[in-house]
Amino acid sequence: MSKSRRLFGTDGIRGTANTYPMTAETALRLGQAAGLLFTRGDHRHRVVIGKDTRLSGYMLEPALTAGFIGAGMDVTLVGPLPTPAIALLTRSLRADLGVMISASHNPFEDNGIKLFDPDGCKLSDATEREIEALMGTDLSHRLAAPRQLGRAARLEDAAGRYIEAAKATFPRGLRLDGLKIVIDCAHGAAYRVAPTVLWELGATVVSVGVNPDGFNINRGCGSTEPDFLCAQVVEHGADLGIALDGDADRVLLADEHGELIDGDQILALIARSWAASGRLRGGGIVATVMSNLGLERFLAGEGLRLHRTQVGDRYVAERMRATGMNVGGEQSGHMILSDFATTGDGLVAALQVLAVLVEQERPASEVMRAFAPLPQVLRNVRFAGASPLQGRVVQAAIAAAEARLGSTGRVLIRESGTEPLVRVMAEAEDEALVAEVVHALCAAIADAARVAVDAA
Repeated sequence: MSKSRRLFGTDGIRGTANTYPMTAETALRLGQAAGLLFTRGDHRHRVVIGKDTRLSGYMLEPALTAGFIGAGMDVTLVGPLPTPAIALLTRSLRADLGVMISASHNPFEDNGIKLFDPDGCKLSDATEREIEALMGTDLSHRLAAPRQLGRAARLEDAAGRYIEAAKATFPRGLRLDGLKIVIDCAHGAAYRVAPTVLWELGATVVSVGVNPDGFNINRGCGSTEPDFLCAQVVEHGADLGIALDGDADRVLLADEHGELIDGDQILALIARSWAASGRLRGGGIVATVMSNLGLERFLAGEGLRLHRTQVGDRYVAERMRATGMNVGGEQSGHMILSDFATTGDGLVAALQVLAVLVEQERPASEVMRAFAPLPQVLRNVRFAGASPLQGRVVQAAIAAAEARLGSTGRVLIRESGTEPLVRVMAEAEDEALVAEVVHALCAAIADAARVAVDAA
């Protein structure tokens, strides 16, 4: 078994479409290897395959389908649906594996493949390494005989099943009558289901980002471009704005003034609401190292604990299961509410916030800012070749930054799991100091990256 993951990153396999590793050949090979690994027992084995709205989905979906059929698995195709819908359907259909073809918040040129186990949970690092090791071997002698080949069929009511499941997470007896809501679906996987859920619950719905053409996913809209949502809320005089990303597993909100509400504030609101109603389990929530210190202090004031993990909603979900907690997420908007879903679900998280608004009958601006965040600055430094982080100069710069912030703040530096980027974050009570620290760190890392490229 390979000890390093060359294909799989923090969220499956991802890259530029039709360029290694996001090629039809890789998808075929992945289908064969994952199909063989998850063929356990004598029953007919099944895999559920969904996708977002990228043009390259038309290339990857049939390649994966051929791979799974060749491994002897039946394939259920559901078309464009949110990532959490694929996790849900994998469990509901008693499937052996679930697959989502999506690069989430990335532009249309990229695509990705995420895998779910029979319980609808993202695969562990160990299982991904096992699949990758299989992909590097000769599988021809292990593929299905002609009589044991799988079949493919489309599940026509897949969208309706997810719509009903999402609506069921909204408290019975409550409705959204009288609320005008802008929903920005990023021209992505939720472009049909998300507006339908809100409308069926009684809201007046203003739908934007709902005209996918294969190229416009996440372009100038969605949770990675929230200024568009904020402007739409003001223009339409809405009570709330909801921005999803390309596969709808993350969400950001905007209040009635068009002011952005990030994932940390959403976590704080849900944690406080669920704790008050006795629904919060484990005495706290799970978030990542990126979450603001203000969230941690707020939770402590509520008698709740914040457990931090490395970045990636999969790691948040794993810690939630280990600690028995049912609320977790990321500042970027991934929200995992394990009472309802096994992975991030932006729409379901938004419905929990809407439930609080309806119950309290107060404007979003008064409800959705639970704490004052500490000034936080995040910058990215792109590099080529080897990581620039291990050099002596960079390590000295990190030590100097930590010394400047002292006990009033923190520095976090990490490599992206999906792109050749170093992400530099600092936060403290002194905003000017934070900006200075981040600027100095980025300069040191950029210089080290240039030196490494020149040396190569």
